[in-house]
Amino acid sequence: MRDAVIVEAVRTPVGRRNGVLSGVHPADLSAHVLRALVARAGVDPAHVDDVIWGCVGQIGDQAFNIARTAALSAGWPEAVPGVTVDRQCGSSQQAIHFAAAGVIAGHYDLVVAGGVESMSRVPMGSSFAGGFPLGSDYRARYGDTMPNQGEGAEIMAERWDLSRQRLDEYSLASHEKAAAAQDTGRFDAEIAPVTLPDGTVVSADEGVRRGGTLEGLAGLKPAFRPAGRVTAGNSSQISDGAAAVLVTTSETAAALGLTPLVRVHTAVLAGDAPMPMLTAPIPATLKALKKAGLSIGDIGAFECSEAFACLPLAWLAETGADEKALNVNGGAIALGHPLGGSGARLATTLIHHMRAEGVRYGLQTMCEGGGQANATIYELV
Repeated sequence: MRDAVIVEAVRTPVGRRNGVLSGVHPADLSAHVLRALVARAGVDPAHVDDVIWGCVGQIGDQAFNIARTAALSAGWPEAVPGVTVDRQCGSSQQAIHFAAAGVIAGHYDLVVAGGVESMSRVPMGSSFAGGFPLGSDYRARYGDTMPNQGEGAEIMAERWDLSRQRLDEYSLASHEKAAAAQDTGRFDAEIAPVTLPDGTVVSADEGVRRGGTLEGLAGLKPAFRPAGRVTAGNSSQISDGAAAVLVTTSETAAALGLTPLVRVHTAVLAGDAPMPMLTAPIPATLKALKKAGLSIGDIGAFECSEAFACLPLAWLAETGADEKALNVNGGAIALGHPLGGSGARLATTLIHHMRAEGVRYGLQTMCEGGGQANATIYELV
């Protein structure tokens, strides 16, 4: 029986909005990751059957099927195709699901899955800047208000009785964990440093803040409600970045002399209400565990989207997961959230952590616009 294994996983550093990577075209940022991926694996890109690339803002610099543009920009043979996927924040995690399904079905032997977002160059919401994009039937069912993740986060904070202080405490811990990971070199193996045109080498995530305090976070104004609990400090950062994994079967890996890192054990999806939008990782996680025949205690490491601090906290409350195993190297609050690239970034960080610590099972899950979520369980090989 064919399986799906990941033989390499790599990412760029994540840059802040209008920060160090803002001058890099997203196709070039993607091309950099593609080149690094095959170089590290020792694979001829001519063997790649497809590039499945997540991207949310498919307009402007990210238009015209950026997956194909990225492969061509990487200097890969013109015979290598590419397709761009939009499942909102889970786009590149969905790309991994598609890649795994493709190799198991025999449609692919070797495929790249990943994604990119340059939120500096293509601001969030650019693709529907002309007005309400969802149509009359949607409006008849859900009303005239466009789903809003910030308001959804406020609803979640209320529903799970998460205080402003608890959100800020979680956020401060995310930065502290990310800083510790940087200082101890835990990200070094997964990051492909980016050299800018002026020769500057960017090798570290730009958004990690050191020396933060609860008092400092408490001084920030609420972002979505005048007396709300959600602030810029306990929300994910708007970011630029790309990440990719190389997917194949165990049989093809052996034939090409590649070493599998993890097996894609289980891949599922779940939907929930479009507002508050952020809750679907909870049913997605439970669905993945049931499908895999595993319990929450069998999972040794988790990556749960930190779109807002309320999301992983509510997820912890509902799943019973061990908080010490969650986002152990920090999450999007500290590292940033380049929408279309985040799913593959989470996967890359999780896979390298599993390898370094000998964790048998790891699970990642991502909230997505429209009230959806991917959940993926990896097994160490």
